[in-house]
Amino acid sequence: MLNPFPDLLAYSILAPLFLRLVLGLIFIDLGFLKFRSEKQRWITSFEALYLRPADLFVAVYGIIQIAGGLLLLIGLWTQVAALAFAILTGIELGIELSMREVLKRDITFYLLLFVISISLLLTGAGAYAFDIPL
Repeated sequence: MLNPFPDLLAYSILAPLFLRLVLGLIFIDLGFLKFRSEKQRWITSFEALYLRPADLFVAVYGIIQIAGGLLLLIGLWTQVAALAFAILTGIELGIELSMREVLKRDITFYLLLFVISISLLLTGAGAYAFDIPL
């Protein structure tokens, strides 16, 4: 079947850019939530998973999310950040599937973040990034 909008394929380099920006903003927001309104909930979740000291793990996890989100926003080390986020969201997705009472988030939320991370890992940063495709 023919593509109904073949002229739009010239802009396919922008697709990873949009995914990268949205994923970066989401993870920056999630990282800041670990230091504000969701901090106690995450400490409780980490303690339920036997990760102690939970407050340290929550802080480190928040910093990783903020730093990785910033890397995605500027397009630096995109595949490394995407790999880290794919691993982390994959773990969160597994925890959500096996122990719903621990994280209490929507499974589709983690699945979407996981798939976007895998997509960026495979496609690279796209346009307007510091990453240079090899």
